[in-house]
Amino acid sequence: MSNDSPSVEMPKSEEEWKSRLSPEQYEVLRKAGTERPWSGKYVDNHEDGTYTCAGCGSVLFDSSTKFESGSGWPSFYEPAVAEAVEVVEDRSHGMVRTEVRCRRCGGHLGHVFDDGPNPTGLRYCMNSLSLDFKPAAG
Repeated sequence: MSNDSPSVEMPKSEEEWKSRLSPEQYEVLRKAGTERPWSGKYVDNHEDGTYTCAGCGSVLFDSSTKFESGSGWPSFYEPAVAEAVEVVEDRSHGMVRTEVRCRRCGGHLGHVFDDGPNPTGLRYCMNSLSLDFKPAAG
């Protein structure tokens, strides 16, 4: 996993991440934590716009792919740009899941499952703490 990007300067140390993120964001983005279900600010967001990485600003998801999964986390059926995310096997907590990370900064976003709607059949189950929302220009 590369944390280098020619278009953005990313903090190089954990201390820089700690100063850049809130303690809650740091726990999720840098330590692969998970926010409590139904606690995230974007679970019930229905505005048109773009979801970006809270760590580096990379465009991750478009609101047109967001759906109500009933899981308690914002869910999308595909990334805005496939190359914006990377998936890795996650064997933590006694189970095998597929973790989703921001390709630009390596931040933990959530997990992807194969129980989503058409057209992809995927459910990108993301932490609100990992995301920022940019409303569509009106």
